[in-house]
Amino acid sequence: MRKRIALAGATVLALLVSLFVTALPADAAVGLRISGRNIVEANGNNFIIRGTSHAHTWFPTQTSSIANIKAKGANAVRIVLSGGRWQPANNAADVANIISLCKASRLVCILENHDTTGFGEQGGSISLDAAVNYWISIQSALTGQENTVIINIGNEPVGNNAVTPNWTQATSAAITRMRNAGFQHLLMVDAPNWGQDWQFAMRDTAASVKAADPTGNTVFSIHMYGVFDTAAEINAYLNAFQTANLPLVIGEFGHNHSDGNPDEDTIMAQAQARGLGYLGWSWSGNGGGVEYLDQVTNFNPNQLTSWGTRLFNGPNGIASTAQECSLCGGTTPTDTTPPTTPGAPTASGVTSTGATISWGASTDSGGSGLAGYNVYREQGATDPLLGQSATNSLALTGLTANTQYQVYVRARDGAGNLSGNSTLVTFTTTGGTTDTTPPTTPGTPTASSVTSSGASLTWTASTDSGGSGLAGYNVYREQGTTDPLLGSPTTNSITLTGLTANTQYQVYVRARDGAGNLSGNSSLVTFTTTGGGTGGCTVVATTQNTWNNGYVIQPVTITAGSSPITSWTVTFTLPAGHTVSGSWNATFTQSGQTVTAKSVSHNGNLPAGGSGNFGFQGSRPNGNTAVPTGYTCTTP
Repeated sequence: MRKRIALAGATVLALLVSLFVTALPADAAVGLRISGRNIVEANGNNFIIRGTSHAHTWFPTQTSSIANIKAKGANAVRIVLSGGRWQPANNAADVANIISLCKASRLVCILENHDTTGFGEQGGSISLDAAVNYWISIQSALTGQENTVIINIGNEPVGNNAVTPNWTQATSAAITRMRNAGFQHLLMVDAPNWGQDWQFAMRDTAASVKAADPTGNTVFSIHMYGVFDTAAEINAYLNAFQTANLPLVIGEFGHNHSDGNPDEDTIMAQAQARGLGYLGWSWSGNGGGVEYLDQVTNFNPNQLTSWGTRLFNGPNGIASTAQECSLCGGTTPTDTTPPTTPGAPTASGVTSTGATISWGASTDSGGSGLAGYNVYREQGATDPLLGQSATNSLALTGLTANTQYQVYVRARDGAGNLSGNSTLVTFTTTGGTTDTTPPTTPGTPTASSVTSSGASLTWTASTDSGGSGLAGYNVYREQGTTDPLLGSPTTNSITLTGLTANTQYQVYVRARDGAGNLSGNSSLVTFTTTGGGTGGCTVVATTQNTWNNGYVIQPVTITAGSSPITSWTVTFTLPAGHTVSGSWNATFTQSGQTVTAKSVSHNGNLPAGGSGNFGFQGSRPNGNTAVPTGYTCTTP
């Protein structure tokens, strides 16, 4: 939820090497997993999430809330954690205790890292890549809990500003790192735009993000607040995922919000009709103007608020629709019999970078069923996992040329039991020369769409003849002895963000290949960002929605210039006959058709180049298609 950053702070103050894998079907996953559009348990039972969120990181003594949430009928609880943005960080011991409390209450435990909230727009937020570091740091508390734990990699991991890498790239990379680190849990990924995906990045690229997970074991999470204030908007979004056969949960929603009035009745009814999970925000502890989102007062389970009553006890509510997970409670699996040892593997199709390994299939008699195979390289004390397969063959890629490999296979069953090691197969990759030929030099870059804080660059693509293939490009700013890296796209274009207003940039590009060779420097492109605006700020307004007699303008983004600012004032002109019918995150006044919007306490202080935003709803005569114009930004 977007507003909880400020409110939580106020409340608290007051109170590795890539794995070489081929795609695995979902039935090879361990524990909770994806089957089609559904979440299923390890035994194949469907599991539909019904629950709420609990802000553990800000209220660490309120652990009794977990049992109290269960007592209201929930089958899941989403736990807010921090890896250090809020102190103290939730370490492995703390998280292990939370998991044990969830299991004691027979709840699926959805753990989320809140440190990513509003990345690119909210000060102090971290990237999804940094969030993965946190999960790896507490991995010891999570391994073996796959039946009852879902990892929500990062809460609302991108605000409304453009970031590099973008949401699709960053989310795909985070999933890849989690799998490479050995996590076999069901992963949950939040949408950008503070979770509400109003620019539809998640909706439109979810299929490619899912493809980044070799287990196919990722579920997408949409947060529904003011963007989803009509049944038409809710159904259109849910229909898109249903048509694409992609798994989706409503990871947060409320009955009201500062950016509009979500249609909670439709959200809950459609979730029930479509078999989708949902999680309300939040149990207790909200502040900063959104206290109405508390479901109980002061963590007292006997004092349900109107929102809590609606969520738990209303039509399509938690109490009447939740079904407890069948494997919750932490019981030991009854299957302790490992599969039989796989047959001797053979290697075929050996190249300089890959080989195909095949072996005789195993069988499993323990009851949980054969789940797949793990393929390892024999290296001594620690044998790295090269990949997993649901069948008795695996295509290895990314191997080193002219190198001997000794490989063995172990079978695994649905309870996680591993067979003995197969015999070794030994093979040597072909080739004897390392690619030392760099790609050709990229063409001269050109700059377009230059603003006070960003620019788009394009250039003619390079080619690579050394054998390892063109991997992408590095974009640098020319600054003398040390030229900082601005970005590393995989295509011949990049959108730069976070630049300083009214500043000259000289930028060049180098291509890189799969062996790490870098081309020569391209010619420089020189451009100057626009000024910081009158009084040190600029403003850009986005028309989010329009209809016959109205519209929503959101976000209206204010960006500070080359110096920090403490407040801002935006003016704009309403067309004749138009009125402002609602607003948020700014104080509005009007004189004739001129509207003045001034910053409020939580969004006026902006660092140099930093951004804040507000929004409003306008009314207009039927059939009038005009929208406001003439936006200007000033500071004191």
